[in-house]
Amino acid sequence: MKLHELSPAMGSTKASYRKGRGPGSGNGKTAGKGHKGQNARSGGGVRLGFEGGQLPLYRKLPKRGFKNRFATHYAIVNVGTLNAKFESGETVTLEALLNKGIINKALDGLKVLGNGELTKNLTVEAAIFSQTAKEKIEAAGGKAEVK
Repeated sequence: MKLHELSPAMGSTKASYRKGRGPGSGNGKTAGKGHKGQNARSGGGVRLGFEGGQLPLYRKLPKRGFKNRFATHYAIVNVGTLNAKFESGETVTLEALLNKGIINKALDGLKVLGNGELTKNLTVEAAIFSQTAKEKIEAAGGKAEVK
């Protein structure tokens, strides 16, 4: 078999529908646009969401809330989780947490919160710590390093 001998399987392709090619084609004259009106014109039709001048639905519905596109979103982890998932003497980083499946996305950095108990001495590298998390890490003999 050669490259020029290749062809699609029978029935898998269909000839394109040619509009406005005379009365014999079955779709001549108005080419499926009917007679006159906005949709029959060359630039015809309306934009998405236009309801003929009636107040559109997107303007009727209430707008709620506010989304700050510039806010910093942290991947959050508690010291209790670190105690359960890491061995004593290990270094806790964003990459280590991703590898162990504790967090799903890195987002803008790691934030460590103080919920739970910590008995192992861990070196934790994070963007931000809560006050209680920092106290618990240092009380267990570990280090809280701001990265």
